[in-house]
Amino acid sequence: MEVFWHNGYEGTSLTELTIAMGINKPSLYAAFGNKEELFSTVLARYLDGPGAYATAALDAPTGREVVERLIRGAIDLTAGENTPRGCLCVKTVQALAPDAHAPRQDAVKVRQAGEAALRRRLEQATDLPSRHDPAALAALVHTISDGLAVQAAAGRSRDALRQIGDSALRALLDDGSAC
Repeated sequence: MEVFWHNGYEGTSLTELTIAMGINKPSLYAAFGNKEELFSTVLARYLDGPGAYATAALDAPTGREVVERLIRGAIDLTAGENTPRGCLCVKTVQALAPDAHAPRQDAVKVRQAGEAALRRRLEQATDLPSRHDPAALAALVHTISDGLAVQAAAGRSRDALRQIGDSALRALLDDGSAC
């Protein structure tokens, strides 16, 4: 998982994968079929492991907390001290050509499902500023998270990302009543 996360799908060679797993290429093919199928397995592991914060955030009691947990979780994930910088899904979508097969489609489906789940959760929230349409807010939160991942991959510090995230949260969650 970390090899794909660090290098992206296209930037990862079979040699790097076999070295990381401590197996030879025939064993990789026997276990996973090919690089695309291995990536699909890795993507599921990423979502259930490091990326699980996103699903957990949806269980927050308020819409505000959902948004806060998602943005702060994106920073922790993409700029963690013990993880590769950036986001596996964002790197995959950015690096592959639009007509690339399974890896790009898998990453796009994951991202679309996450945004749809967030939209459904925000539709239930009663504490968000009334100016927000749940679908637009879900897309905006995902866009901010993606931007944080790109900035993390480019080397922006965790503290700087936290400042950006805090600014985004103030802009999103301020109800406009303060003068």
